[in-house]
Order: sequence, then C-alpha cells, then structure tokens
Amino acid sequence: MPARPEVVAGLDHWRTLEVLQQPTWDDPAEAEAAVAEVRSMPPLVFAGEIDQLRTRLATAAAGHAFVLQGGDCAETFEAATADRIRARVKTILQMAVVLTYGASMPVVKMGRMAGQFAKPRSSDSETRGGVTLPAYRGDIVNGYDFTPESRRHDPARLVRGYHTAASTLNLVRAFTQGGFADLREVHSWNRGFAANPANQRYEGLAREIDLAVRFMEAAGADFDELKRVEFYTAHEGLLLEYERALTRIDSRNGTPVDTSGHFIWIGERTRQLGGAHVDFFRRIRNPIGVKVGPGMTSDELERLVDLLDPDREPGRLTLITRMGSSRIRDTLPPLLEAAKGFAATPLWITDPMHGNGITTPTGYKTRRFDDVVDEVIGFFEAHRGAGTHPGGMNVELTGDDVTECLGGSEHIDEQTLATRYESLCDPRLNHMQSLELAFLVAEELAKHSRR
Repeated sequence: MPARPEVVAGLDHWRTLEVLQQPTWDDPAEAEAAVAEVRSMPPLVFAGEIDQLRTRLATAAAGHAFVLQGGDCAETFEAATADRIRARVKTILQMAVVLTYGASMPVVKMGRMAGQFAKPRSSDSETRGGVTLPAYRGDIVNGYDFTPESRRHDPARLVRGYHTAASTLNLVRAFTQGGFADLREVHSWNRGFAANPANQRYEGLAREIDLAVRFMEAAGADFDELKRVEFYTAHEGLLLEYERALTRIDSRNGTPVDTSGHFIWIGERTRQLGGAHVDFFRRIRNPIGVKVGPGMTSDELERLVDLLDPDREPGRLTLITRMGSSRIRDTLPPLLEAAKGFAATPLWITDPMHGNGITTPTGYKTRRFDDVVDEVIGFFEAHRGAGTHPGGMNVELTGDDVTECLGGSEHIDEQTLATRYESLCDPRLNHMQSLELAFLVAEELAKHSRR
C-alpha cells in the first residue's frame, strides 16, 4: 500500500523546528551525498520484526514480561569485531536466563547495538592544554583522538555507521539463531560465575536454575527450540538525518517505520515538547522510548504521552526513568500515580546508570555499583507502592573485563580504574558486574512476583 502524500511530507516537518545535538558539517554537499547513500541502502531491520517487538513490549507493559536492554554507552567502529560482539551478546543472554527464572516470566532481550554510535554532549567543544576542538560526538560523527583531523565532523562516517550496523546485525543474528544461545550452554556459563567464591551469595539461585533445567530435560522439553532466542536492537535516535534516511514506508499498510533499529529512543536532552526529535518520533511506527529524568513534571509527562502515544497503543511507548539513586524514591512515585490517569499503558523501565555518574579526583568518569543496584531497588519499591509493573532495565555494559565502575564482587577501587578503562564516553559495567546485577535483580523480581 503506497503512503499518503501527507504522511511522507509530515516525516520532514522536523526540519522546520529546532534540532538539538546535531553535527555541524563543513560541506553541505558532502553531507547530502552521504545521506543520499544511506537512503539508497536496504533496511537494517524489517517491519515485521518491529511489529513483533511491539507485541512483546505490550506484554511487558501488561505485567507479563520483563525487558532487558544492555550494551555499550557508545559503540565504536573499532569494537565491532566478532569477539566483542559475541561477548556482549553472551552477557545479555546470561543475564536474561537469571532474570527469567527470578521473574517467572519471559524476558525481552534488546541490545544497545548496531546503531548506538552517536552521543549527546553537554558542550559543543573540549579544551585541553589551551587547545579547543569540537567535542567527541560518537564514531558516526567524528573521532576520539584530540586532533583537528579526528574531531572534524565527517559525513562519510554516516555511511560507515550503516555498514558497521549491518555487519553487527549479521553477527547478532548468527549468534542468537545458530545454537550459541542454547539455554543449557548459557546456564553453564552462569554456573561458572556462581562457583567463584566472591559470588557465593548467588550459588543457591544458580543451583535452583540448574535443577529447573535438568527437570526440563527429564520431562522431554524441546531444547532444539531453546537454542534460538529473539534478540532486538535499540539505540538513541539522535541524528535525525540518519534516522530519516533509513525510514521506509511499510508496503503492507502505508505507514512509516524507521529501519535503523527495532526500538529507538529520545534522550533526556532532546525530548522538548516542541522539538524536532519528538515531532519525528511521533510519526514513525516503531515502538519508541523517552528518557524520564528527575526534572520531569506530571504535566510534561502527560503531554509527551499525548504526542507520542495519542492512540494509547500497548507496546508503543516506553518510559525510561533515570533519576539517580538518591532521588528515585521521591521523584518516581508521583509520576507513576499521575500516569494512572492518562488512560495509557506505557512500559516503565529503569536506567540506573545515567543518574549516578561521578568523577574521581584523578579525572575518571565512573559510577558506583552499589548506587546502580540501589536505583534498581528504588525503582521496584516505587512500583510496588504504586501497584504498577516494573517492566525492565536499560544497562550500559560490556562483555569485556574492563574496570570502569567502582565496586561489585571484584571490589574495583579508584586505583584499579586505570587498569583497563576503555570507554570513550560513559563507564560501563563489566561482565562480572553485569551478572552480579542480574542475580540481585532476580531476587527483587522474585519478591515482586510473590506480591
């Protein structure tokens, strides 16, 4: 079915509005050529997959599933290798098995992958030693090296971003459909984690899961079906030219879908009610998210819901709270209570990372593992008090043994941070910290499910 002309025209209305956090291209013709090349490329994901995710998220919003979204703060082109992608997928799968058991419900798995290449910045520039250059805005815009050549906003990176996303997706699909995701194999990895003396607290839960898997085997469960998992991609839709270039009209119903990823979200810095990002996002058919910080008012939240989910469609809108561990117990409950009156069914998930950033005296941006855990617990407590469903969590993580966040069973301290600090933007939980968080959240989910 062809799209109505007014639908296509509406997709470009954002160009008439204020557009924040965008690159500044030196050569407009070079930028247009790059955008045109991306526009000519095949979709990265497909409308049917997007519809399927919307159905899964509707199930979570209704309280019958839990969402796990994990991956890099900002993907880099250099890290798009088979080994690193496999490690990230493996970590998310391991976490999902533990959460599935704790919640006694399905876990919807989403990777901050195959598109998380752009990052908003608090300042357009960075100064070192008296030299001022453009800030690093993610590999899809410029490079991290502090040189004029690297920090130039280069439109050719848009095309490279597309190709890197395509190759990442190819590997993700292979890992999640080709036997790597076998439930028995994933659980065996978790047994190794729980066997570590530092993680003795979680040995009992791991043993329970082990017994459940053995029971399934004895009962004749079809483990061929359990060798494959659904795995969706997600990223912040920051660069509107890139998102618009990958927006296609669904031939089945004439509606626009952004094929850059299954799930796209609007960040805290770009969710202005009259801004370009909200205008573009309200016109695409993807399930979408919006970050909800401590400054959000009930009135603003209702107006955002009206704009982004006017038809009150289950699975359409996800509210991603990022309050900070010291504020979530005060700021989230009023929003949960207010949302009950919106006649909407948004999915609520927590981002326990972004509200808990600190900088050490030595200049490292980091987070305390205990603060991350405390915000997740505060999220559960707020929902328990409101009688609503804590629908998931969005975690910045890596499958590698980096040292970027303080604490956890490995007792990473400020001196240890320098050992292997690799993030170019925000600090991520490493493989061990991610699994520890999953076990802790599984305990909370078990409490919540027994209400």
